Amino acid sequence: MRRRLFSILTLLLISGVNIAFAQGTEKKLVQFSGIVVTADSLRPVPYTSIMIKDARRGTISDYYGFFSFVAQEKDIIEFTAMGFKKTTFRIPDSLANSRYSLIQVMTSDTVTLPTAVIYPWPTGEQFKQAFLKLNVPEDDIDRAKKNMALAEAKDKIQGLEMDAGMNYNNYIQQQTSKLYYAGQLPPNNLLNPIAWAQFIKAWREGKFKQNKDK
Repeated sequence: MRRRLFSILTLLLISGVNIAFAQGTEKKLVQFSGIVVTADSLRPVPYTSIMIKDARRGTISDYYGFFSFVAQEKDIIEFTAMGFKKTTFRIPDSLANSRYSLIQVMTSDTVTLPTAVIYPWPTGEQFKQAFLKLNVPEDDIDRAKKNMALAEAKDKIQGLEMDAGMNYNNYIQQQTSKLYYAGQLPPNNLLNPIAWAQFIKAWREGKFKQNKDK
């Protein structure tokens, strides 16, 4: 009887020690919240991946960089975002309550990609054929000749006399102008700033001199 009672007491003592040890080593749950911002301008970093290291639990920050999820003390939190360096944070194990807030600063990361050269031809033979059929642009002499031809044609057009159709259009315009200003004085171009501007421009371009020579 005494042996059985001693065995029961021993088992209870061992169970109590194990329970106390388990309670002492169990991690405390923490409501981990915060905001993710940039280091240079303190702007929020949206859609940042926030994961507990060595675990498949975490969350993603919203459009304003805010996040909140349940973690444990001593958990290592990894912050990952496109264009920023990966950052880690360890939740302290000496918290006074079950809530912890954080402002996580992310540093920009420059990613240099290898140079990609894109060719419109899949093979060198097709490039050779396209190069041989290429229309070479005209040189400066050809362009100058065309410009001189256009200037010469413009001078010839200015010296041409009006035909019957042009005379008719001119007559109709004059009659329309008279009917439009019937019963009132016609406008005086001497007081028209637009007409003076056109006159000064034509005088600087030498148009009156050209007409005099002709």
